[in-house]
Amino acid sequence: MTALRAHHRGGPEQLRVERAPRPAAQDSLVLVKVHAAAITFNELLWDETWTRDGEDRTPIIPSHEWSGVVESAVASTGLRPGDAVFGMVPFDRDGAAAEYVNVPPDFVAKKPASLSHVESAALPLAGLTASQALTDHAHVAAGDRVLVLGAAGGVGSFAVQLAVRLGAQVTATAMPRDREFVQSLGPVEVVVAGDRDSHGDELATGSYDLVVDTVGGTLMEQSLRLARRGGTFVTLQQPPPHDLADALGVDGVFFVVRPTRAALDRLRESVDQGHLTVTVAATYPLAEGRAAYESGARPGRAPGKTVLVVGDV
Repeated sequence: MTALRAHHRGGPEQLRVERAPRPAAQDSLVLVKVHAAAITFNELLWDETWTRDGEDRTPIIPSHEWSGVVESAVASTGLRPGDAVFGMVPFDRDGAAAEYVNVPPDFVAKKPASLSHVESAALPLAGLTASQALTDHAHVAAGDRVLVLGAAGGVGSFAVQLAVRLGAQVTATAMPRDREFVQSLGPVEVVVAGDRDSHGDELATGSYDLVVDTVGGTLMEQSLRLARRGGTFVTLQQPPPHDLADALGVDGVFFVVRPTRAALDRLRESVDQGHLTVTVAATYPLAEGRAAYESGARPGRAPGKTVLVVGDV
């Protein structure tokens, strides 16, 4: 099969489109013919991308969310060849930037009927992360004050929509160019960040029941102080400074998304019922996979996910 692979650790410069062995059908896995695969720009920095159980596993195939059609599955999975499906791949397994991928059954669900394969591929990783942040870790309820930092990104845009759906009072930060997009996500207060080193001057310290930080980096301590005492601070980049969180009386949370079929089914239902909108920033053919990853470093990127087109979409 054709695949995007890297034989050595590094960034996008290591990626090559080449012929690779097609994964063999296995009773414990679902073999999927990939139609589209969404990428996460920093996934080449994750240790799980390059190792499994501490052992090097290069060459690797990136991209851990996808949409496609079942090629082979045993009856116990509840899936049949030809079913249109979407889902994720464990981070320490070969990903979906290839014509075929093997996936554990619990990482697969029926594709949203209202979405194309490209749109469906952009949904699972960011959608599940946002959902689990709001419901599993923060238990957001109607009337809660929720702040989403970096609301134009994949996780941020879903977090805004889901928080609105839960009845929260939502404030969101965005760069000037993304203000209109974030406002289109629902009835939210949009605070324009002057640059990447500031959230702006309109956010009051200790004011929010939940802060979802998709930005991280040098702003994390500043971001943590925005949560109220007794509130929750969820960060997606790295663990929060727990000493500061404890001093502020804030529950600091860092987690890695856990896919299940039930959770994927709920995402599909939200989309098909019109409660959740998926935004795609750009598409690239699989043959231009390296350029797709390199595009993450370019200024002025549009909101949403970047997706590799592998098959019919």
